[in-house]
Amino acid sequence: MSFVKVIRIVTQEVSRKNKWMLNGLSSRSGPSNQMRYKSIDDFMNHVEQKNPGEHEFHQAVREVITSLWDFLKVNPEYLEGNILERIVEPERVVIFRVPWRDDKGEVHVNRGFRVEFNSAIGPYKGGLRFHPSVNLGILKFLGFEQVFKNSLTTLPLGGGKGGSDFDPKGKNDNEVMNFCQSFMSELQRHIGPNTDVPAGDIGVGGREIGYLFGQYKKIRNEFTGVLTGKSFSFGGSMLRPEATGYGLVYFTAEMLNTRGETFRGKTVAVSGSGNVAQFATEKVSQLGGKVVTLSDSQGTIYDHGGLDKEKIEFVKWLKNTKRGRISEYAEKFPDSEFFEGKRPWFVKCEVALPCATQNEISKEDAEMLINNGCYCVVEGANMPAEPEAIDIFQKHKILYGPGKASNAGGVAVSGLEMSQNSLRHAWTREGVDERLHDIMESIHKTCVMYGSSKDSSYIDYVKGANVGGFLKVAQSMLEQGIV
Repeated sequence: MSFVKVIRIVTQEVSRKNKWMLNGLSSRSGPSNQMRYKSIDDFMNHVEQKNPGEHEFHQAVREVITSLWDFLKVNPEYLEGNILERIVEPERVVIFRVPWRDDKGEVHVNRGFRVEFNSAIGPYKGGLRFHPSVNLGILKFLGFEQVFKNSLTTLPLGGGKGGSDFDPKGKNDNEVMNFCQSFMSELQRHIGPNTDVPAGDIGVGGREIGYLFGQYKKIRNEFTGVLTGKSFSFGGSMLRPEATGYGLVYFTAEMLNTRGETFRGKTVAVSGSGNVAQFATEKVSQLGGKVVTLSDSQGTIYDHGGLDKEKIEFVKWLKNTKRGRISEYAEKFPDSEFFEGKRPWFVKCEVALPCATQNEISKEDAEMLINNGCYCVVEGANMPAEPEAIDIFQKHKILYGPGKASNAGGVAVSGLEMSQNSLRHAWTREGVDERLHDIMESIHKTCVMYGSSKDSSYIDYVKGANVGGFLKVAQSMLEQGIV
């Protein structure tokens, strides 16, 4: 039996059981007397008092709890097991210092983190982020989101996240290697192929993964699939660099299909210019769409004619090899424009794919997008839309896909890489792409199942993703006891 058929069978069985459970629970009348909190605000006060100053984490928790609240009120099993408080508390947080020496001989000290959030359905899985903005609150938000995202893939993966406030920009390869080796010298105590399997994220690409893996292998004297996103030459999976961007576009195509539409002829605004943005742009172009924007922290390029294959290859070279700024695109292609300090959301488009970072779409940006004709916003980054922006998208009934569903392609192929490492086997590019496409299709079906309502034709993808991701994790937590 092929892997794709296995995924379909597992997805159908999980969906059948979850649908049966929801139907049974919805028939129960009245709230449980075990409800410990009177309202969402009451629960959030508890979360905010325990986690002061962690605004991104508070935002992520509120979004999930808002989607789950009515379901939890008629679900005494989860309330009696106090899943609500348990699921927002990481199982483990590791914080450590990372000393390293630059090429001038100066010693620097950064802070390293690993948030092992939930292992109910599998080993902790989630990326490492190297960026000056990294702090505990941001990593807890990312780890919390990762729990539900990984659950949606149908693969046996728990949720975690980690990283450091180290900035790889402006550092040469030797300095980055020195930092990565120091970082892994401590992190290796806490990870393993059956415990916690990190991957890349912002600031952690193939170069950093290679240095991290080499140090782990040296210290532990073992060659295992402890990191994903590796080079294909030493255990990586085909299509891993492309996975998040391609998966995002596959998911968006499924959303458009609910309205009988495709990417063909659509104008698309993309933010970011890193890995996710590059390959989302590539796949949109392959499907007949036209991407007209990319961005970085300095500003946005607007190419009226759209990015073709030549231009996309230039962006890959610029950002991945030269590590330059997106403004150089406008110098290379003078028909395009560079808007310093601006995000792409002022451009007229039908589809917007935010692929940069959290909270990059404000309420004003959301209004601007809708006024300019955008009716489909799907997240390639983690939580790029502020809560007020999401409210506007849903108020106007546009297609809105949350990142925990739409950008799950990266971790899905990471899970496939883990399988290949365990088997000591490598699948073809076409084989991995088929599996990725199938997983994104199954995630979309889950979102539609739990996000649809008898009273409306509108699909609430936020609710669908949160309820669909929650059920598998929560049920596993109940069955494993209070641990």
